[in-house]
Amino acid sequence: MRMEERVQMSAGPSIFQPYRDLCKYFSKELVVPRDASWVFLLTPIVAFTAMLTVPLLIPVLTNYPLPLSDMGDILGGGLILTLGSFALLLAGLDTGQPFGGLGSSRAVMLTVLAEPTLILVLVGITFLDHAMLPFVANHLLVSQPAAFLSPTHIFLTLAFLILLTVETDRLPIHSTIPYEIYMIDEARILEYSGPLLGLLKWASWMKQFILYTIFLNVFLFPWGLATNGHWLSILGASAMILLKYAGLGLFMVGVDTAQSRLRFYRYQEPLALSFLFAVLAIVAAQL
Repeated sequence: MRMEERVQMSAGPSIFQPYRDLCKYFSKELVVPRDASWVFLLTPIVAFTAMLTVPLLIPVLTNYPLPLSDMGDILGGGLILTLGSFALLLAGLDTGQPFGGLGSSRAVMLTVLAEPTLILVLVGITFLDHAMLPFVANHLLVSQPAAFLSPTHIFLTLAFLILLTVETDRLPIHSTIPYEIYMIDEARILEYSGPLLGLLKWASWMKQFILYTIFLNVFLFPWGLATNGHWLSILGASAMILLKYAGLGLFMVGVDTAQSRLRFYRYQEPLALSFLFAVLAIVAAQL
């Protein structure tokens, strides 16, 4: 956010502002709508727990399996992320207020095209490295430059990049402006306050971190991960992943700033392009 404001010639908030916001949310009183059910109260816990579970399956700093990685693969991680999104859909409908229903219905319209594309991308990874484990794909791409430069890998990378704009609210129809004509994800959590709102915000930031990690370490730049548990190797991997995040963050700021806002009924155009890239990746893998 600060970099976007800098590009637009504004000062922007401090990079520590999200942490201040979390402290503010957790120190405020919890207000629950009168018509809310147990779904409303349970959703932030489910979403937050889902985002904590995925990093146990998908390595962030290492290119070797984690102790619990045998419990699931990258497809399982995707299903857990979807569970958190599904809980948010129910929470938006639970209280019966119109903005929540509006946000949930719009989110479902996006999910109809985004989720099949995500499944195709994961299937394409399977065709590429004959496994659904992230560290196996990492080893393959690092050790075989031909696989990294193959049409299958390039199409998968492009498809997942477009999916990132949807899953991290960077599609040019997303907006955090509090106008009902623009709200999608913000509308679903409009009734939340206090600690529950803090959990949802925190879970949203963790989801962005997880998706960026998958994109950087599995698709775009699989080098620079720790090869052993030594502290020097972990420290080097930490510095490398911060550089990766900085580069990807600047790129996303450029994309978000350069593109004009789409009308909502044109949301299917970038998602259809992502679906096409995923299909081309699978076709190329069979040739």
